[in-house]
Amino acid sequence: MAGRAVAIRSWPGAVAAALVAAIVLGTLLAVALRAEAGRGLGASEWAAIRFTIWQAVLSAVLSVAFAIPVARALARRRFFGRQLLITLLGAPFILPVIVAVLGLLAVFGRSGILNDILRFLGLPEVQIYGLHGVVLAHVFFNLPLATRLILMGWQQVPAERFRLAAQLGFGAREMWRVIEAPMLRRAVPPALAVIFAICLSSFAVALTLGGGPRATTVELAIYQAFRFDFDLGRAALLSLVQLLLVGTAALLALRLSGREGFGAGLDRPVRRWDTGGLGRISLDSVSISFAALFLLLPLSMVVLEGLAGVATMPAQVWEAAVVSLGIALVSTALMLILALPIAIAASGRARWLEAVGLLGIAASPLVIGTGLFIVIHPIANPFALALPVTALVNAVMALPFALRILIGPVRDVSDNYGRLSASLGVTGAAWLRLVLLPRIRAPLGFACGLTAALSMGDLGVIALFADPETATLPLQMYRLMGAYRIEAASGAGLLLLVLSFGLFWLCDKGGRGRADG
Repeated sequence: MAGRAVAIRSWPGAVAAALVAAIVLGTLLAVALRAEAGRGLGASEWAAIRFTIWQAVLSAVLSVAFAIPVARALARRRFFGRQLLITLLGAPFILPVIVAVLGLLAVFGRSGILNDILRFLGLPEVQIYGLHGVVLAHVFFNLPLATRLILMGWQQVPAERFRLAAQLGFGAREMWRVIEAPMLRRAVPPALAVIFAICLSSFAVALTLGGGPRATTVELAIYQAFRFDFDLGRAALLSLVQLLLVGTAALLALRLSGREGFGAGLDRPVRRWDTGGLGRISLDSVSISFAALFLLLPLSMVVLEGLAGVATMPAQVWEAAVVSLGIALVSTALMLILALPIAIAASGRARWLEAVGLLGIAASPLVIGTGLFIVIHPIANPFALALPVTALVNAVMALPFALRILIGPVRDVSDNYGRLSASLGVTGAAWLRLVLLPRIRAPLGFACGLTAALSMGDLGVIALFADPETATLPLQMYRLMGAYRIEAASGAGLLLLVLSFGLFWLCDKGGRGRADG
């Protein structure tokens, strides 16, 4: 559109995208150049690759398989607390991994609720460490995401399709064949691809629940190559493998997400005539109850055990909380500096810039951090800059999610107000301040809240380079768990949970509040 061409300048977005590409690819090159020539991938590396792919496949398949009946039940039923439950489905995505692991251990661990029940019944206990523990944690994180994605597919079916099906007297089998199965063929593949890509780059889950060499992911192998062997060549090679794996899965997810839908309707409220029958009600009730119990029980245990452990927390926990808050705020500011120009440019003709922003989801944060340290070392003490480097890496890691949130709303503002802005001579910084920012405050607040929460709970680069005197809150939690101070770790987990959700709520509420005002 003419208005869009006048209002949008692409060069700031190109500069920001070039900076992101330099950070991701330049750091990988720096690590590779410092590496000594050596062997290729050995047996342990191939084992890590196989395990990474296998656990990602299992996690994606199980998450989507469990999500289908839950999403179907939520689409068919109206009950008290339904909207609250749908809202809570977003909580695990911003939940710090180390906190979620603590909650899962309280339920499924050796001294957890499930094993207490099994011992009482005289049945064999379950083990949470190893492949099944990694997959369990990934399903906990990604079942809500899969449910939301598939539920959106059900909600996009026009009400007229259900009305016509009722008029034709369709039963459950015909409804499945004509409406539900085609919708799932469109919604399930991109959901599988997205979750598969997320699980490929797993680090904190494998670090805490992996349980040994047989349960090592590629990202964990990169950490081990740096931390224990300082084998830069092996780390660079594994990072390239991960970049190819995750990048391919992410591009596949983008390609699958553009499939043709059911067409437009008249925006009437959806009424379902196929919800009768005791069997269907029971299946829907079981599905919703299972999802709620599986997601809320670990969170409840974190809160209950955390309240008991707050009094036992050492002073280092509060110091680490201050450090994490500072890193989260700096990461959010850096994300805005990178995301806004790229989103503005990608909403116009430079749509390819979004692909550059997606590099963050495929790259290894450990390799980025190490590459930055190699670059910094000749001019400054890299360990003194561990916290700023952590903030920068967290911003790059959150950038793909921020871009997916922002590009659509920015494009809508450009389409709707670009021509008018051009006719009034409102361009450049004035257009940004008077036209764009007031109209994208809500998605901007959501992107800021998501970045702050993800940064607050990150256990990545800081685990590699922090000295004993410096730690973020997740790292301090991990150290307490390693020292078997579980009560203090539970208290720190509750503090981390409150701070992460509080930052998300403040940013999201601030954006929506100003948008409404």
